[in-house]
Amino acid sequence: MKIISLVENTSKQGFSTEHGLSLFIETDRNNKILFDMGQGNLFTENAEKLGLSLEETPIAVVSHGHYDHGGGLGKFLEINTKAKVYIHEKAFEPHYSMKDTGLKYIGLDTSVSTSPQLIRCHDTTFIDSELTLFSDVKGNLYKPHGNRLLYGPKQSVQDNFIHEQNLIIEEGAHLILIAGCAHTGILNILKKATEISGKTPTHVIAGMHLMKSGLGPKEEKKFISQLAHQLLLIPNCQYYTMHCTGIEQFKLLKEMMGTRISYLACGDTITF
Repeated sequence: MKIISLVENTSKQGFSTEHGLSLFIETDRNNKILFDMGQGNLFTENAEKLGLSLEETPIAVVSHGHYDHGGGLGKFLEINTKAKVYIHEKAFEPHYSMKDTGLKYIGLDTSVSTSPQLIRCHDTTFIDSELTLFSDVKGNLYKPHGNRLLYGPKQSVQDNFIHEQNLIIEEGAHLILIAGCAHTGILNILKKATEISGKTPTHVIAGMHLMKSGLGPKEEKKFISQLAHQLLLIPNCQYYTMHCTGIEQFKLLKEMMGTRISYLACGDTITF
């Protein structure tokens, strides 16, 4: 299996970047999946540089209804007229972020919401024997403090992230969990993935939304330290993080987790 980062906030290899996420996944059974599409066209440009054919990719997933993950959906539907695109049924509802100037719309382009290629998901969706999508994650374990800035669909109510879905890939001895931003809390997501599959994930690839916590330095370090401790308690699980985790926050995780965690930048490839 290969997981290639097409869009991420940073790159060690000179690729163009943006605040967003897009991953290309190829399993040993030749399943090809596009997980998220970044803000716009960049995912296609970087895929071309890497020699990847998105026009023939049969499966795509939009992890949640924010522009930096599904902003490129229209472009993908333009270049690929056959793929099935799995998206939560509430992903096209309005979503907002609180800025210094007030609420800003950060949702998806609703003009593509009527595409016949879209498969609207809720709770758990079994795509095939390798691939499972799930949402409706419960629990309050170490949920990101940055969620306080995110609203929708009612502008006066903080987002409950019911529109966020996560991907499980089962391949041989590997159980891979992929989460776009883990707004519902990576530990809560891990728990539900284990309940669904009956196995503990061996690999987790996830943004953890530790940016913009609003916590002071001591409180933030304490929160990340406690989260790292809980992640390390999961046996034989390797972590890769990116995007909304934040570079400084990743450095703190790395100090505490050592070789158990790595950063996945634009252009990087993970091979299992």
